[in-house]
Amino acid sequence: MNRVKIRPAIVKNGAAALEAELYFLLLFLGKKKDEHVEKALRFCQLNFTDVTAHLGKWGDPLPEDIGWWDGEYIISYLSRWVVPDYLLKKAKVAAINFHPAPSEYPGIGCNNFALYEEAKEYGVTCHHMASRVDTGAIIAVKRFPVFAADNVATLLSRTYEYQLVLFYEIVSLILKGKELPVSEERWTRKPFTRKEFNDLGRITPDMSQEEIAERIRATTFGVWKPAIELQGFVFELKTEQDG
Repeated sequence: MNRVKIRPAIVKNGAAALEAELYFLLLFLGKKKDEHVEKALRFCQLNFTDVTAHLGKWGDPLPEDIGWWDGEYIISYLSRWVVPDYLLKKAKVAAINFHPAPSEYPGIGCNNFALYEEAKEYGVTCHHMASRVDTGAIIAVKRFPVFAADNVATLLSRTYEYQLVLFYEIVSLILKGKELPVSEERWTRKPFTRKEFNDLGRITPDMSQEEIAERIRATTFGVWKPAIELQGFVFELKTEQDG
């Protein structure tokens, strides 16, 4: 149930009146030192009455005092934490996640697998959170084309921009007191695992030139590159661009 705050207001004729205003207690979970997360958090802090925020990086433990939170909404935005079931149940209205991939790509390394499979379309998803990652009911999906020239960096950059737009759209509905949409889309497969993602980044001598090129495109991002396995040794890939 939404909380309602009654405050005095001034109507046009100068007489005092009472104005009802919806307000929510929000728990925001996100990635530390990320510009898109910071934009989303600022929007929440500006528009919600009470925002408790925790930002972290991979490997950080869930904050010890988080169990004290109680409120209406949990928003997970590029969060590095798997939200435990006891905490999800504390959200009286909804616990939602903004996932940087469409419903065809749940789990980890989604854009990498999309590039590897030569997907023609990609996207972002807003969904209810469940105890198992990326399995909750889908609220909305926003899609966009993948181009032949795309790599991990370009696809990820565009993904984050579309995800922020979807965030504004969904959170605006919450602020207006409207019901969250119910999408007809469903997750099409089990979430990709860390092992599957790590396997994608491995090259072996028996692979064809085409297969190697596909894996290089799908997993090269900044300092991260696929690894080459040979006779029990693992070698780091070095391209012509590395000098």
